[in-house]
Amino acid sequence: MNGITIALSKGRIFEETLPLLAAAGIVPSENPETSRKLIIPTNRADVRVVIVRATDAPTYVQYGAADIGVAGKDVLLEHGGDGLYQPLDLKIAKCRMMVAIPEGFDYAHAVRQGARLKVATKYINTAREHFAAKGVHVDLIKLYGSMELAPLAGLADAIVDLVSTGGTLKANKLVAVEHILDISSRLIVNQAALKLKRETLAPILEAFAQAVK
Repeated sequence: MNGITIALSKGRIFEETLPLLAAAGIVPSENPETSRKLIIPTNRADVRVVIVRATDAPTYVQYGAADIGVAGKDVLLEHGGDGLYQPLDLKIAKCRMMVAIPEGFDYAHAVRQGARLKVATKYINTAREHFAAKGVHVDLIKLYGSMELAPLAGLADAIVDLVSTGGTLKANKLVAVEHILDISSRLIVNQAALKLKRETLAPILEAFAQAVK
């Protein structure tokens, strides 16, 4: 396809990208929350949106199945930036990557004693780097579902997860004890597409940049 394919994930990223697309004169013809379609046409014949899982967006863009996409910094840190140009922090879907523990667990004491902590997370690479930099010994347990369950069920001493309001932590009697980094979503661009489709892509990227300002 000579047109432009944009990879987006459902939910918050899709919703918060809509105004940026509109600034570039692109309006998806359907809402992925109500449509069963995974490829959604837009008001422009040469632009379409593919609906992917958030963690798959960098893969679609890296391999050229999508020309551009939107992915959270959390996903990009795990994926690695190979073959991806990341020109723009879109400042959307903001949250924080945190270490959280059950209420009453003396995390600071455990760290001081050099205890080996069991930590559950989706974000293995980010967590490994964080604890290695602090000199904390951890066994990392990869989970895909609700992290909050891991300490409650005795699987882990702590979790590394994204926190936006903190409501889910509170409801499950967990407390955030360490801030690892701030997360927002980035625009990602396939490097080959940037050269081959520059005429079509450049105005879209420029419109995104102006809208973010």
